[in-house]
Amino acid sequence: MNTTAPIDALILMSFGGPEAPEEVVPFLRNVTAGRGIPEERLEEVGEHYFGFGGKSPINDQNKALLAALRAELDRRGIDTPLIWGNRNWDPYLTDEVRTLAQKGATNFLSIDTSAYSSYSSCRQYREDFAQTIDTLGGEGLTVSIDKIRQFYNHPGYAEACADCLNQGLADFKDQVGELDAAKHRILFVTHSIPNVMQDASAVTTNGYLAQHEELMNHLMDGVAESERVPFELVYCSRSGSPEVPWLEPDVNDRMAELAEAGVTGVVLVPIGFISDHMEVAFDLDTEAKETADELGFAFTRVATVGTHQAFVSGLVDLVEERVAQLRGEQIEAPALPGTKALVPGSGACSIDCCRGRIERATYPNWEPAS
Repeated sequence: MNTTAPIDALILMSFGGPEAPEEVVPFLRNVTAGRGIPEERLEEVGEHYFGFGGKSPINDQNKALLAALRAELDRRGIDTPLIWGNRNWDPYLTDEVRTLAQKGATNFLSIDTSAYSSYSSCRQYREDFAQTIDTLGGEGLTVSIDKIRQFYNHPGYAEACADCLNQGLADFKDQVGELDAAKHRILFVTHSIPNVMQDASAVTTNGYLAQHEELMNHLMDGVAESERVPFELVYCSRSGSPEVPWLEPDVNDRMAELAEAGVTGVVLVPIGFISDHMEVAFDLDTEAKETADELGFAFTRVATVGTHQAFVSGLVDLVEERVAQLRGEQIEAPALPGTKALVPGSGACSIDCCRGRIERATYPNWEPAS
């Protein structure tokens, strides 16, 4: 029985990625459309994909998450259709929504694959929804698209992150023995964004940076005392003009600084990513690992949450939470201790949240990481 009324269908919404070498540059053209990025720059970024056979890992990872979500929905007796739509490559959001809309579906609810608040990780998806609604409206199809809240501080996501962290620390101890606060560091890693985008994210919410820090501190509170070495937040995947300030420090630069201070090993925790897509596979498993090898570091990269059951179950909890809210019911919005769940109406997804394309207006040559 469909227990998600008034929602007719669910969407797993993601970034998309190429499936073959000949798709790499066309995919990057989609990603950077309207930003005046030279073709040679696209080909340079494309080398990251060619090193992996021209195929991004993200699509297979989304298929696995889609299957896990379907299994959890079925377990709860929820038969609402679940589709997968991307921003930049097949299957495109508009095409997938159109297919169900032609069969009578009107109200859609999206599960986005990013945990945090910022223009790129939240508001831009809402702009995608608006574009789809406008396009289909021009075809005579009336649809609405809502979304679950950002889930960085949802207990299900946090539990999955904690399990991954603890397993990673166990793997690191297999290399080095006991952790040593003088020699070892835990580096939580996320996608860098332009400073102006960070500032926009903090206008009506606690913001991209603060959200990472809240989760990071919660995770470290749960680490055993014997494994609690110094930790900090670092960044990867910076791109665009060097004059444009982005959040720092870069993970590679920071490892070099730590080496000069006598550090001999790091645990990288990809707190900003839910799966092992290109920013993890290339920026961390390839580039950061090479930096660690050059520095002689012991090195462990902690797993992403992927299809961890607590994460998947938490996403379905968030679906049920938003559906109840749309029905006008009083909802419980669980969040980590000391943090606030960013449900619609609390400032999240308001008209001013992570406001618009200000980074493009200020920095017209800005481009996203690959």
